[in-house]
Amino acid sequence: MISCELYLDLSLVIESLDGESATCEAYLGIRIGTSTRLLLMESDSPVSKKSRLFHAVDCVMEEAPSNAAGVSQSLQWTQWQILDSILPTGGFANSYGLEAAMQSRMVNNQDDLRSFVIQVLENTGSLLLPFVYCSSKSPDVAAWVKLDQLLEATLTNEVGRKASTSQGSALLRVAASVFTEIQVVQDLRRTFLGSKSVSFHHAPIFGFICGLVGFDSETAQRAYMFMTMRDVLSAATRLNLIGPLAASVLQHQVAPDAERMLQKWKDRDVVEASQTAPLLDAVQGCHAYMFSRLFCS
Repeated sequence: MISCELYLDLSLVIESLDGESATCEAYLGIRIGTSTRLLLMESDSPVSKKSRLFHAVDCVMEEAPSNAAGVSQSLQWTQWQILDSILPTGGFANSYGLEAAMQSRMVNNQDDLRSFVIQVLENTGSLLLPFVYCSSKSPDVAAWVKLDQLLEATLTNEVGRKASTSQGSALLRVAASVFTEIQVVQDLRRTFLGSKSVSFHHAPIFGFICGLVGFDSETAQRAYMFMTMRDVLSAATRLNLIGPLAASVLQHQVAPDAERMLQKWKDRDVVEASQTAPLLDAVQGCHAYMFSRLFCS
């Protein structure tokens, strides 16, 4: 609740300034939560001598309570931590095919990098967002298993598949170790650890955990797009293609494109998942054949 008292009759002020060569001094006091008075006095003037005292009336305004989708404050800290780059999930060990694209001379400068990032976001939205969406809107173990198996059959790029499973396994391990209060995550890891029936792909695991910590499905999808963009630009920085400051500028410039991709591909069922950038998929598949490389994919 906010209490404010600020009442000033401008007509009276103007009237007090109408006299010739009148010199006026206004003293305004404002204090939150208590009654206040506004004293407007004119100094001695040959035209008129006036003294007026105004009593301000308390004005009470109620601040609308913030309802962050019913999420408790403590849970929001957990949500932010999931998106923190310090969380050791292995995302920075993968370049999303950027390293192979650079060695293939497909990406040579900042303009090429911008185009590459947009294509990666487009491909992520069309191929992986449906799995994030379906696993986040109903974080059920049985549904997650089906989604993981379906994505395993969908990914044809061996390098991309290994990157997805390594990041997903790392995310589940970290979540089970950090978020010990979420029993479902503990049970999931304990049940399927070492099992060959699931592959722990990153997109379904990410959506599953986001659903458990209170993310709505659209926020989970936006977060996944943000992490993809962040990781590609981080890889570009370490490959010395762009500097840290220029990468931050580029991230800000590409953000509207990322939002456009999100609005285009969000809330789709997994039956609509598709590959929109086959050339990027082919280039990423060549990563394993490079003589020297910095990233795993």
